[in-house]
Amino acid sequence: MPTKLPFKPASITKRLVAVLPERSRDVITARYALEGGSRSETLDSIGKRYGITRERVRQIENHAIKLIQESDALVKEAGSFKALEEAIRDLGGLLTERLILETLAPDPETKNHLYFLLVVGTTFKEAKEDKDLKARWFVDHDVAKAVESALKEVHGKVRPSDVLSETELVDHVKSCIAKMDGKPKSTDTILRWLELSQCLVRNPLGEWGRVTAPGIRVKNIRDYAYLAMKRHGSPMHFREVAKSIRELFGKSAHEATTHNELIKDARFVLVGRGIYALSEWGYQPGPVATIIEQVLKTGGPLTRDQIVKKVLEQRWVKQNTIIINLQNPKFTKTKDGKYAFKNA
Repeated sequence: MPTKLPFKPASITKRLVAVLPERSRDVITARYALEGGSRSETLDSIGKRYGITRERVRQIENHAIKLIQESDALVKEAGSFKALEEAIRDLGGLLTERLILETLAPDPETKNHLYFLLVVGTTFKEAKEDKDLKARWFVDHDVAKAVESALKEVHGKVRPSDVLSETELVDHVKSCIAKMDGKPKSTDTILRWLELSQCLVRNPLGEWGRVTAPGIRVKNIRDYAYLAMKRHGSPMHFREVAKSIRELFGKSAHEATTHNELIKDARFVLVGRGIYALSEWGYQPGPVATIIEQVLKTGGPLTRDQIVKKVLEQRWVKQNTIIINLQNPKFTKTKDGKYAFKNA
């Protein structure tokens, strides 16, 4: 939900661009979409209108920004710029552009005006995207460096296969950021800082990890099915999985499609009639006869009841199904009444 600023960004930008010559004002207005619309005009498009090169348009834009920054109009708006600076400090002092605009601007047009204020405001600094962190804005160099250092330290602690709860990851950051100024940081502030990470991703269940971790990067029905089953914690019928995907994530999931997707993915094991489990829970793929074979290869000759008990740990089937499968020629009955795998 947007935080209300004590001024209207559009009113500030109107007064600022008023100091510019007509062509410069037109270039700035078009480049930052300050007169309605959500998209800025390209350098090429503006250049064609004026019959000049895109590089010349860029020069005009840069010169116009400098004129505003050196104008009395900017000085007169000092109170508003200070309020914007304080709002950014309250949010953590170092944020992605998206987060600043979504938090402080209620609509697309206001976002355009607010972004322009970030560009012309001399207290706002932008850091470019790198391999660890997204592009970001900050108002305090020391805070920015401390947060960036802490996030990189956290990156080093999270292994490729780790899936962390929000609480676990926030605690990681808090332990690293404690060195910054000794002041406690709220969970909301930590989460805003985590949005800067290029290395860590949050899935729809609020779990964090690298994109290589299971269930973190969610792209299709199979991925949503994995999260739904992981949350459920035990085998589910494909109809239940489809329903859970719809209820948990608001995604369209047809039962037949879900069934077909689960069959094709090694993360899921068919353990009963239409019932699936996650392979990471220890379930082995294959029909009942294959499971019996694995049980006997591992445990040696076993009684019928022992086999039934062990197979039921892997498959959601009737006992009679297991007993029928024991008649398979690959199994033999020993003199003491136990069953064994013939080639064992």
